[in-house]
Amino acid sequence: MSTASMPVVSPATDEVRGISRESGAKPFPFLNLKAQYAEIEESVREAVDRVLKSQIFILGEEVKKFEAEVAGLVETPHAIGCASGSDALLLTLMALGIGPGDEVITTPFTFVATVGAVVRLGARPVFVDIDPATFNIDAAQIESVLSDRTRAIIPVHLFGLPANIGAIMQIAKARNLPVIEDAAQALGARYDGRPVGSFGATGCFSFFPSKNLGGAGDGGLITTGDASLAERLRSLRAHGARNKYHYDMVGINSRLDSLQAAILRAKLPHLDCWSAARRGNAERYRGLFADAGLLDVVTLPSCPAECLHVYNQFTIRSTDRDRLRESLQRRGIPSEIYYPVPLHLQRAFESLGYKKGQFPESESASREVLSLPIDPSLQPQQQAEVVHAVAKFYGR
Repeated sequence: MSTASMPVVSPATDEVRGISRESGAKPFPFLNLKAQYAEIEESVREAVDRVLKSQIFILGEEVKKFEAEVAGLVETPHAIGCASGSDALLLTLMALGIGPGDEVITTPFTFVATVGAVVRLGARPVFVDIDPATFNIDAAQIESVLSDRTRAIIPVHLFGLPANIGAIMQIAKARNLPVIEDAAQALGARYDGRPVGSFGATGCFSFFPSKNLGGAGDGGLITTGDASLAERLRSLRAHGARNKYHYDMVGINSRLDSLQAAILRAKLPHLDCWSAARRGNAERYRGLFADAGLLDVVTLPSCPAECLHVYNQFTIRSTDRDRLRESLQRRGIPSEIYYPVPLHLQRAFESLGYKKGQFPESESASREVLSLPIDPSLQPQQQAEVVHAVAKFYGR
């Protein structure tokens, strides 16, 4: 799950890195949230004012309405708002009773929250390498790591591209294993025409500000088709209480704020348009990279025919990634790296005992990936500047 912030490239940042920007370069933000706000300022202010007048700040009608609207979008009967995408994963694992001695299959090429939630409960993440074309978990490798301790599978719909959820669900159903979809970056994405978040036991979403549907802070949500699981999740997010001050289980405090729900409701009607703009920008990039003759040195993101991509990121690959990024920075072109170190090599997970070389595709991706601006407000001329800067680096 990716909840990393989206900093703009600034002269101060470049100075720290020892990079001097070329004269005449005009930097622009990686993600232009100010432009988005200017487009919807009136409706957001009305939403905020509505909550302030109500003085109901935790859960309440705004959250209930937002939950119903997202449930409709994802085509599931139930949606449960919570404090973050990270908590959406944690709450799901808690609700499924996963704990010490259990194993959960997932990918090492993802945001830390995916694995952190598993480890936090004393369970063991069992990693499966990625498909290098999609960056998502390689479904063909899952059966090789199944054991009698396997309790769940967490595929990640990374960068807004659905994982091979059809194949994953077949494997899981054959063994009666719950699938937890980490759809933090993929609200609105579809696999075979069906929304992500509607396949597994739950779908876990994030509304971190950099997401395609981002709030004014942290926020998350869980979708499910299981009524009893939904009831358990609602209890767990509120300290384990079904009724006020009566606790049936030990839960956590992970309630969605009314202000966040109201702001997200103001933004939700624009989501399809914003996602379409991202897809349009992705197609323009493809044409520009092809016209510049760069397809032999840069690998563009793939999108299998059965998938509807929402491009939370437009992530290319380059075997000379670090020098390319420095060159782009000198020309005022912002970029980000998601993710520079796969989780099996992170210090926080040393105790799991994984070693360098065990997941070569994830390690290779971490050395080569570079995400370029894909914001809906991105202008064609800005995209042309991005590709021109890449072409200059390669002497094209």
